Amino acid sequence: MNKKVKYIDWGLTDYQDAWDEQEAIFNETVALKTKNRTENTELETPNYLIFNEHPHVYTLGKSGKPENLLLDEQGLIEKQATYYKINRGGDITYHGPGQIVGYPILDLDNFFTDIHLYLRTLEEAVILTLADYGIAAGRYEGFTGVWIDADNEKARKICAMGVRCSRWVTMHGFAFNVNADLAYFRNIVPCGIDDKDVTSMQRELGRELDMEEVKTKLKGHIAKLFGMELI
Repeated sequence: MNKKVKYIDWGLTDYQDAWDEQEAIFNETVALKTKNRTENTELETPNYLIFNEHPHVYTLGKSGKPENLLLDEQGLIEKQATYYKINRGGDITYHGPGQIVGYPILDLDNFFTDIHLYLRTLEEAVILTLADYGIAAGRYEGFTGVWIDADNEKARKICAMGVRCSRWVTMHGFAFNVNADLAYFRNIVPCGIDDKDVTSMQRELGRELDMEEVKTKLKGHIAKLFGMELI
């Protein structure tokens, strides 16, 4: 029987607002798990799949290096971008309009308790979505995310990932470049990788994509791979 997962599309959302809402949901879920353990209850934990887009923003993960942001405060103002240090894994990345940012807030005890499998499953959903549009993508050994031409010098990243997991509850997630303005990536060393390119579906196909159509395909693949019933 598939696990019920609440699907929410927040639309274009300020990064701080989205982070605060994620934290609230995450903390509620962790608190519920703690209550089950300490009081020997069996309350069902909720699961969420949240999609949104953000205004231009750069985020630096716990293992990231601040020098991988190539803009100073004035440069951020000129680019109309914000900057946050956050509590996910990974280095620096960019979020902006035309990019599907996915925040699965899942209790992996409801699915499988394997963070590597979790990441690989999210990657697979993106790979299958790209295949729906005739784009061949895969993984780059030693790195998370989804890549095109990962086996040669033309390797370019189309989806970045960075997650947090505590007591098997996840937050943060992935950033999938659909129609994203790739010029913003020139202001960072993306994910700390200075010798690889970044791409988008729009760049690969030479046309703008219907964001809602891509979201529908992506959430369908996520649901099938995880055994979810989206509600």
